[in-house]
Amino acid sequence: MMGSVVRSVMRYTAPQDAWEADVPVRGDVNALATLIAEGGALVLTGAGISTDSGIPDYRGPTSATRRHAPMTYDAFVGDPVARHRYWARSHVGWPQIAGARPNDGHRAVAALQRAGLVQDVITQNVDGLHQAAGARDVVELHGALGRVTCLGCRVTLPRGDVQARLAALNPGFDARAGEINPDGDAELADAELDRFTMTACPACGDGPLKPDVVFFGESVPRPRVDHCFDLVRRARSLVVLGSSLTVMSGLRFVHAASRRDLPVAVVTSGPSRADAAADVRLTGALGEVLPEALDTLGLLDRA
Repeated sequence: MMGSVVRSVMRYTAPQDAWEADVPVRGDVNALATLIAEGGALVLTGAGISTDSGIPDYRGPTSATRRHAPMTYDAFVGDPVARHRYWARSHVGWPQIAGARPNDGHRAVAALQRAGLVQDVITQNVDGLHQAAGARDVVELHGALGRVTCLGCRVTLPRGDVQARLAALNPGFDARAGEINPDGDAELADAELDRFTMTACPACGDGPLKPDVVFFGESVPRPRVDHCFDLVRRARSLVVLGSSLTVMSGLRFVHAASRRDLPVAVVTSGPSRADAAADVRLTGALGEVLPEALDTLGLLDRA
């Protein structure tokens, strides 16, 4: 199959800057395409696939410079002041997330899935861009910013509805945002926070609202994790795109793939905790690498 599908082309050369100097590059785009051509690939994506859509990553060259630590679950549920601060920043940052559009990396993953070469997609991202690009049945490991849940009555609301309520309550909230963080909140001056008014749950009128995402220190729901392990068990390979896998939330699936002796490919800028396990290891922009792989597979026109 591989000989008939994969055409021998290699035009992309990944740059090696100081940040990437210690990355153990293995193989090339042809090797990546050869692995994917076998079919049954499970794709696991991280923040690096969305940087070309204007959403910064956590640890790479495009990462935002935070003045504040990311929100933790304990602080959000236990500290009303921290929760108020989060929603003020999120209200300002949401339009950039909502306005982001899929890039060539997202479209390439969707094209590979349509072609039957990628079987399943797990994303650690909360931006919904894989679905917007046409990918099907995407497992959102860490949830989605486009949904909001009430911690009291457990109703789920569209983020757009909550955003509209916040805009109505805060007509003069014209704070100037600093950097937008990968989780959708903006850096705001502390003086701006007192001017923000939060909305209660429109269903029960009382319960605090939380974005339907997994905060730091919060566990991914067990059924979701079990489903992801099931996807690893039925996969023929694992392809990691745009993730350093710094936290165990995604790295555990690489470990599971290695235990099954599945081939693993990693394409991300900078070091990754899966580097030692990777049979194919490339660096560089996914918006360049993945279209090149599509071209190698003869699928570029379908992206």
